[in-house]
Amino acid sequence: MATRAATRPALHGGLSTVEYFTFGFGTMIGVGWLVLMDDWLARGGPGGGMLGYLVGGLLLFPIAHTYGRLVQRIRDAGAEIAYTEGVFPPFISFAAGWTMVLSYAIVCPWEAVATGNLLARVFPSLNTMELYRVGGSAIYAPRLAVGAYVNYRGIKPSGLFQDVMTFGLLATFAIFTALGFVRGSAANMRPFFSQGGSAGPWLSIFLVLQIVPYFMTGFESVAKGSEEAKPGFDPANFTKAIYAALVAGFVFYVLIIGVVTYVYPWQEIVSGHVRTEVAFERTFGSHAIAHLILLGAFLSLLKIFNGNFVAATRMLYAIGRRNLVHPSLGRVHARHGTPVVAIALMAVLTMAAAMFGDAILVPITEVGSLAVGVGWLSACAAYIASAGRANGTVAAWAGATVSALIVAMKVLPFVPGSFTRIEWTSFLAWCGIGALFWCTRRPQRAQRPAENT
Repeated sequence: MATRAATRPALHGGLSTVEYFTFGFGTMIGVGWLVLMDDWLARGGPGGGMLGYLVGGLLLFPIAHTYGRLVQRIRDAGAEIAYTEGVFPPFISFAAGWTMVLSYAIVCPWEAVATGNLLARVFPSLNTMELYRVGGSAIYAPRLAVGAYVNYRGIKPSGLFQDVMTFGLLATFAIFTALGFVRGSAANMRPFFSQGGSAGPWLSIFLVLQIVPYFMTGFESVAKGSEEAKPGFDPANFTKAIYAALVAGFVFYVLIIGVVTYVYPWQEIVSGHVRTEVAFERTFGSHAIAHLILLGAFLSLLKIFNGNFVAATRMLYAIGRRNLVHPSLGRVHARHGTPVVAIALMAVLTMAAAMFGDAILVPITEVGSLAVGVGWLSACAAYIASAGRANGTVAAWAGATVSALIVAMKVLPFVPGSFTRIEWTSFLAWCGIGALFWCTRRPQRAQRPAENT
């Protein structure tokens, strides 16, 4: 077991292997499968979509393997920043952690507003205390406070919440997937690929591969909660949870693309921008199955907000604990054992970011693929630099290669889907804020858990 420094308060433990799996899977699977199916199919068709996620998921295994080894050796909420400490110069370590915060933080404004909208239908009292309006729609304080309160109360309630939401989604997914494969037809999946010509299948797969990193981000979030394991937790189970989350993630995406295109002609989904629940409703002629799918989406919204909120706040806490930003971010609540200041800051940032509306949030979200690529690359590079010829170095090299290619897809202008001016502006603005924190920091000996031996 990793030991914590006696000079600082500790996060409270309580997470089991199941909770680590649900955090990893829950941070990964949102509602893209519901609202973006037409875009996925326009890129690759049924074949390109399923093979793109399958190949993409398999390519991420070396990265997952590297994280599994690192988290067993260094149990630190800072993850990437902790792995690179002592291996690379301090600024590189800070940059890796700061960039990874972005990959989680940008998800929260989306999910907070969407979750609030759904919750307000069940609990009308949430439609009080209007804060502001975005595009004519009111944003209310109670809606945005839900995720922050769950996290404030402690990691165990947050983990239980994540368990219920994740397994609830999987249950509803199993029901409507089984019904879909019974009712649909393989004829709806033709042609199998969206791109024509001899190179069509390869191009179809490649166009889907470009978006896989963003939609598969989350398995590495297991490391952010590594300090909050229950007593007696076997560190080997971190790796098992990471593997399970990754496999469940790409299997989920492969199956959902398969069943939707089996149920409804995929070319009509693309041309008519048909959402997943609408395709099922039209095929079955029933509102009930659409409501079941929307229930799954509701549960998915809750868990992905909670998962990303936990990961972002733990990263902020770890950076604050090292005095790389204001040290108050490293303060832990005496009773609940949660990073209370980091949680409050993340709630404020979520509310502030949501004020900009979809026009600015859509391009900012694209920055997530680059951010996570940088984070994955830093972890793999740190393992290579520190492990020498130890076991797992080959996997780390493979993971570093995959991560570098993910970054290249976003920064090289001749690659389809690379950054435009607004994405560069957003990313550089975040880097500028980080540089300001770095230049105004008060260097001090970092306090973090000791490395396992």
